[in-house]
Amino acid sequence: MTPWGTRGSLPAPGPESRRYGGNTSCVEVRCDSGALLVLDAGTGIRRLGAALKSGSPCENGLANRIDILLTHLHMDHIQGLGFFTPLYEPEMEIHIWGPASTARPLRQRLSRYLSPPLFPVHLRSLPSRILLHDVPREDLTVGNFRVTSAFVCHPGATVGFRIESPDGVIAYLPDHEPALGVRDFPGDPMWTSGYSLARGADILIHDAQYTAREYASHVGWGHSSVDQVLAFAAMAGAKHVVLFHHDPVREDEELERILAEALAKRDGSAVTVSVAAEERSYRLEKGELTVEPIPTTV
Repeated sequence: MTPWGTRGSLPAPGPESRRYGGNTSCVEVRCDSGALLVLDAGTGIRRLGAALKSGSPCENGLANRIDILLTHLHMDHIQGLGFFTPLYEPEMEIHIWGPASTARPLRQRLSRYLSPPLFPVHLRSLPSRILLHDVPREDLTVGNFRVTSAFVCHPGATVGFRIESPDGVIAYLPDHEPALGVRDFPGDPMWTSGYSLARGADILIHDAQYTAREYASHVGWGHSSVDQVLAFAAMAGAKHVVLFHHDPVREDEELERILAEALAKRDGSAVTVSVAAEERSYRLEKGELTVEPIPTTV
């Protein structure tokens, strides 16, 4: 698993975000069979596409099928889609999975962005074979992956994903506010948004946009504080939590300070924690997690 975009709301490139990255949400998940899942299509997906094209760092090169799993259609999660180079390869089969809506089909909603005046090329004009699917639905199987989806607490139709393979479980909840409306969080797990997806996960990638003080003035905005993420991870029995969807105003040093403060308040929890950084790889092998150092080029 490799994040290519870790930022929330809008891109925030610059020297102050060089270590953890300034692109918006995009995560590559790959198994040894070559199956490729792309979680969200924020601005980070452009660099992922370039890496796939060059054959590095993706060991198996460019597969003929890519599955893009969209949690929702806010701009920071789809803004890079039109710049994903595999969409322009005629031999490619691209499956795009996104949250169902009673208002408009997924293709029509995505086409509102991938069409003028917001984008010069229509979705229907792209040369690759593009297939769109609604989620949640029955579990999806791609290669060695089994993917489960469920609606979660965030403004608009939003889903999270649980990805299972013989090597372990990854839960992806990049925009999520499970504490909304809960007097004493965490409450009953069975009534907590996202619990079924995160339960027992080896890696939990979770929205951690706010500090506790900031969250107090942003209740209902659809995001979580770092303290809430750690409490949710402990309740779900997740083994390692990756703090994600960094606030665009957050500089690298502040992310490290927030992490240190949160870890000091874990009260003996066994959950381990890291801050998502672009191109920092996490490898699961038979339940054993290896976290690579943050690349010095970020």
